[in-house]
Amino acid sequence: MRSKRMKILGAGTALAGMLAAGLVVAQTSNDTAPEARYVMDVGTHAGMMGQGDRREVVLRLGSRLPATGGAPKADHFLPEGMRMGASVPLITPEASKGGTDTQPFERPKGRLLIFWGCGAHAGPGQPVIIDFAKLAKGQVPPDLFSASIASEVGPRPGNSRTYGDWPNGKSSAQVRGNSSLIGQHRIAGNYSPEISFAVNQDFMAAPRVKSGSAGDGSIPLNWGAVPAATGYYAWAMGAGDRAKNGDVVWWASSASRQFGGDLWNWLSPGTVNRLIGQKVVMPPSQTSCTIPAEAKAAAGEMMMGFLTAYGPEANYAFPERPKDPKVAWHPKWTAKVRYRAQGTFMPGMPDMGDAMLGRTDNEDGRPEQPKPKPCKPKLGGLLKRAAGLGSGC
Repeated sequence: MRSKRMKILGAGTALAGMLAAGLVVAQTSNDTAPEARYVMDVGTHAGMMGQGDRREVVLRLGSRLPATGGAPKADHFLPEGMRMGASVPLITPEASKGGTDTQPFERPKGRLLIFWGCGAHAGPGQPVIIDFAKLAKGQVPPDLFSASIASEVGPRPGNSRTYGDWPNGKSSAQVRGNSSLIGQHRIAGNYSPEISFAVNQDFMAAPRVKSGSAGDGSIPLNWGAVPAATGYYAWAMGAGDRAKNGDVVWWASSASRQFGGDLWNWLSPGTVNRLIGQKVVMPPSQTSCTIPAEAKAAAGEMMMGFLTAYGPEANYAFPERPKDPKVAWHPKWTAKVRYRAQGTFMPGMPDMGDAMLGRTDNEDGRPEQPKPKPCKPKLGGLLKRAAGLGSGC
């Protein structure tokens, strides 16, 4: 089962790389823009197989100024609650050194089958089929990604004169399961003004997704409301019988065909609210969805699914924005902290953490009540039960 899951994840990684190839970000050179822009992307990922949640922090500093006094250097000084030491370095990526790729190019085979919508059955016009061979030739359909979702990439090497980020290969520090963001954060370096702000919102809780198996072949999904969530977006993929045709099946919870793009990223509350109105993102009050039977049938015996709970955003600047909108505002620096949380599920299978405790879901995806005097299977039996291969006893 693990091998099949890794193949699906591998297919997804390759697909994302193929679709992202060729994207270009324009460089910022406007002298009226802030001297520096800083972004903290904060995430929580639900653990599988009974493991604890994983927390992540991605730091990016972009400046329109050159480094002074030598090579670019910057550090993010952390509050004690992060339990990662006093600071982490923001490293400027080294330019790639070209070279000859001796590996033969193998043109991808198969198709991408796109389904969408929460419902027992797929709506009209589904699936939309994309040929991988045409994508490899650069023939990307103009409406493959949603044009209604503005990109929120923030600072990158391609849009900054000087740039640094973390995590990187020069630092072994890691975010821990008990790390806390609360407190004062300070960024200091030789290519940007000093940036300082206080964070009052900690990591979000991770969503716990329950997936059932309905008699019509659809997959009901249920999850508990995540505090601070501004909206939800779910997607799942399966490799089908890749040994024969190489097809990849992709399903998303949007009511219309909105494939990927920035929906996979951190999104501002304003953007999320607009997408809720367009029925692209589910509102924070919604805690259920159904994968259509046709998507599950096309994906084969195993799918991997993900639920994103978009979160709040905190913005900082110096000097602060004037209250009078008529007053010109030219901040020296801006910073923002963006939040999200993600849960992982295997459609048609129980939550893996619950499986370790012997709990399974009933047909409509709701947790079953424990049976009196249950048997006590060993680990192997529990995994068999989770995979639907027997009672586990």
